[in-house]
Amino acid sequence: MVFTAMVKLEILQEYLDKLLNVPEFPDYAPNGLQVEGGGEIARIAVGVTASLTVIEAAVAMQADAILVHHGYFWKNENPCVTGIKKQRLQLLLNNNINLLAYHLPLDAHPRYGNNVRLAAILDIQVAGELGKDIGDGLVLHGNLPVPMSPDDFCAHVEKKLGRRPLHLPGGSHQIQHIAWCSGAAQTFFEQAAYAGVDAYLTGEVSEATTHIAHEAGTHFFAAGHHATERYGIQALGEHLQDKFSLECRYMEISNPV
Repeated sequence: MVFTAMVKLEILQEYLDKLLNVPEFPDYAPNGLQVEGGGEIARIAVGVTASLTVIEAAVAMQADAILVHHGYFWKNENPCVTGIKKQRLQLLLNNNINLLAYHLPLDAHPRYGNNVRLAAILDIQVAGELGKDIGDGLVLHGNLPVPMSPDDFCAHVEKKLGRRPLHLPGGSHQIQHIAWCSGAAQTFFEQAAYAGVDAYLTGEVSEATTHIAHEAGTHFFAAGHHATERYGIQALGEHLQDKFSLECRYMEISNPV
């Protein structure tokens, strides 16, 4: 497929900010344009995290912009432009590449969001938010088409995501009603457990999670931060490609975490 269209940076940024409802999300980092490059965009490199490897891939494809879920300038990080941060920013600026990043707005989007896309990949029928007071409405719940044993669900997740999840047992019961939140959302597990689900799935795990699973009687699955957050950014990139006839190429950088 040949892509010949070009869009001005301000038009693309305005469209994305509106589509993802950015003003509604207090977040841990700025959403939208984080690093300014050229004013016109024809090629976009799409990735989960704006790592040096993703930037190098963007340079190789002569991208005008990088679109990611995990960008820069997180709250409480060292603001000095040294070391890794200096390397990344220098490569972006030297190549006049824009960096656009959307964190919580992408997690939550009802069509292109990480959580709804993860449900689609795992064949979970979405019922809605588990509760506004649980993870600020980011935690979703729904049902598997048929009940599964914990072992069968592990195999199902492994088949769909390409990695076997860590399972912390919460009894021997089967799984059908499940809650989930992509990324590092293990802190919402206890609230989700007491909401009455059979299991909870997220990307990461903490030491205390084992005890919560055992004491609350709810299965817990950690399927990988990266593995659970690949699908929203891919869907968003595909949408931009269709909407503006831009070349949007997803960069899969292997990450076991």
